[in-house]
Amino acid sequence: MENKLKINIFLTGGTIDSHWDGKADTAVISDFSVVPDYFKTLILYADVEFTEICLKDSRNLNSSDLNNLLEKLESCDNTRIIITHGTYTMPDTAKFLQANLKREDQTIILTGSMVPLAGFSPSDASFNLGYAVAEVTNLPAGVYLCMNGKTFSPDEVAKNLAEGKFYSVFEKKQ
Repeated sequence: MENKLKINIFLTGGTIDSHWDGKADTAVISDFSVVPDYFKTLILYADVEFTEICLKDSRNLNSSDLNNLLEKLESCDNTRIIITHGTYTMPDTAKFLQANLKREDQTIILTGSMVPLAGFSPSDASFNLGYAVAEVTNLPAGVYLCMNGKTFSPDEVAKNLAEGKFYSVFEKKQ
């Protein structure tokens, strides 16, 4: 019998785990992640484990949060890892991990969404999670950022706030 692939998903918050707060008239980070419940609805060929690092807007992640994430990655038994993360500082965290991670046997993908996973339709969250699962099973060891059907290295990725999407700084504009 074939060994089942194992994927760890590390939860850090961001829009993917937000809900609408009518009083504040904005999306705010939820008190708990909806990502594990979403994965319970799927029929996957992999076993998925979840580790909550924090649930924050990525602009509020601090060095303690990043070092905690790094420590959890270093001690993780699995080599296939997805990190849900807010999009504002996702490229920064990818660069931090690439620069500081001592292990070289893990495939680590950061993903998130521009629209919350729960309570909003349409949302890019489920697509981005599915794409990250596919990529984490196929990419070689390294740190990557996967959004909207595209995979980026930490060295190339930037976010275009006006368009709400990521791009490679090395691609020529069309």
